[in-house]
Amino acid sequence: MNSWNLFGLKVHSGQFNLTMRILITGGLGFVGGRLAEYLAQAGYQIILGTRHSISSPEWLPQTEVAKIAWDDEVALERSCDGVDVIIHAAGMNAQDCTADSVAALAFNGLATARLVAAASRSGVQKFIYLSTAHVYASPLVGIITEETCPHNQHPYATSHLAGEHAVLSASHRGEFQSIVLRLSNVFGAPMHKEVNCWMLLVNDLCKQAVQTRKLILQTSGLQQRDFIGLTEVCQVIERLVMGYAGSKQVNIFNVGAGVSQSVLELAQLIQQRCTKVLSFEPELQHKSGELDEQHLTLIYSTDSLNSMGIGCKSLDDKAEIDGLLQFCQVAFN
Repeated sequence: MNSWNLFGLKVHSGQFNLTMRILITGGLGFVGGRLAEYLAQAGYQIILGTRHSISSPEWLPQTEVAKIAWDDEVALERSCDGVDVIIHAAGMNAQDCTADSVAALAFNGLATARLVAAASRSGVQKFIYLSTAHVYASPLVGIITEETCPHNQHPYATSHLAGEHAVLSASHRGEFQSIVLRLSNVFGAPMHKEVNCWMLLVNDLCKQAVQTRKLILQTSGLQQRDFIGLTEVCQVIERLVMGYAGSKQVNIFNVGAGVSQSVLELAQLIQQRCTKVLSFEPELQHKSGELDEQHLTLIYSTDSLNSMGIGCKSLDDKAEIDGLLQFCQVAFN
């Protein structure tokens, strides 16, 4: 049994999870689906929240499914009844937010506020909100800590920031503990291929490799990004779920690798793993960088999590990429 120290308390993984009920909104989505599988395997009682009327998915048949009616306060409260922890992973992606900024604010902001209110009335103990590193700036450059002032005006960023405020305000009122996680560039295999995750850089490149045997970058690839695999994200979230149950403390945490690499370096790693895992080397194409082209270093600081002993472990990206390539081979070849 694993253990770690958090705020001076020693917590054992799995100590209480057999009785803890966790509602994951967006539970059929990219992060939500993988997180649901991860926590279910650890022994937690998982409820998959979705706007669709469906039965339990074949990849997680033992879970409950709750239809989330985002505009119905009574139905929302009913979905929260008997729930100990809510992990709010549902949200509009960047592309959809660009296309409809009003809808972005309505869902990422207003619907989150409705869920917060329902959670409070239902006696939920902890609310974990999955936000984005992109609230800070676009592009992300320099040293980014939780003290960095968010100033990105893209509707994807502003609508998530509105959601953050709705969640954190509940902690200020003493209703439950709120945790906001600002995720960097997450990648990994989804639970099923229909998940809307193929616009993400690493996922897109792995799918390209399988379908076309090419890796095509639209830029020089010299820009720096912080990439983190889904397995690491799931590990961090489980530790936060178990770490300080019942606390009213407000927390915002950066969740990333803490070490950046260029897009080109990441593409080259995918190229190498294709050779190892799929026995072919895809052609890598990218634009030539200009002589005066500069890309500032990015340090997406995860010191806050690391100081509590629950930060990302800097797992080898190879395993996550290998799994993603194998998924794409089966799903798209």
